[in-house]
Amino acid sequence: MAEQPPGPSGDDDPFAIDTDTATPARVLNYLAGGDVNFAADRELAEQLGDALPGGIDTARAAVRTLSAFMGRAVRYLAGEAGIAQFVNVGAGVPTVKKVHEVAQQAAPGSRFVYVGDDPVVLAHAHTLRSSTGGNVSTYVDGNLRNPQEIIRHARETLDFDEPVAVLLLTTLNFVPDEDDPYGLVAELLEPLPAGSCLAIAHASFDLGDEGMHKAAERLDKAIRQDYVVRSRDEIARFFDGLELAHPGLVQIDSWRPDGRPSPAPQDRPTPVYAGVGRRP
Repeated sequence: MAEQPPGPSGDDDPFAIDTDTATPARVLNYLAGGDVNFAADRELAEQLGDALPGGIDTARAAVRTLSAFMGRAVRYLAGEAGIAQFVNVGAGVPTVKKVHEVAQQAAPGSRFVYVGDDPVVLAHAHTLRSSTGGNVSTYVDGNLRNPQEIIRHARETLDFDEPVAVLLLTTLNFVPDEDDPYGLVAELLEPLPAGSCLAIAHASFDLGDEGMHKAAERLDKAIRQDYVVRSRDEIARFFDGLELAHPGLVQIDSWRPDGRPSPAPQDRPTPVYAGVGRRP
């Protein structure tokens, strides 16, 4: 991607793009093979790879594993769970198929709200409306730390009298305990009706942590925000009051596998827990 950022810039512009500081969305985009990233993002991705066994290929495999889980979870939610409304908090720039397209294949007419605060992602968000038409899909500039703003904007697209699926895929890794992530998740789910679901993917040291501590420290320092890795028990707390769908909270490749081979090497499974809970 060109090093000159799109859109307006300036110190007083809340949507100015800082090309010198890496962001999670752009690092993931680079690892996924996209071109919506800058030198700082690529440099950090390479540094993360240096800390992991197998190098950057391990990091890239982890991103593909996360994308595969997202597809399986959305197909389950739109198909078996019968949900046609989604809120994806922590949205990035897709490199292949947009998440709402996966949902609409399983449930035509599904509505999707993307939530994110990366200015580059915002610069690309207009394509969501042009690709779906109307208000089937929209983008909210925000993050999990302000659930009321997410709810307020989501109501403009979604019907809160019908079940909604909330996707938090690695989003909670960037919310430290002092920000009360459990309270934020509960607040986001509170207005949703019975039958609504929560899908989470969250990195954990419990699943083989070789090199992961060093990679987490590098990420925390470079993006200038906290990166938190939690235990399985800590991740399970986010599902308090919800009914976990089979097979529960498990290593990400083990959640409803579809027969396709995992992108991660067999001897280095991606250290991420994943699960889907339903509001009774």
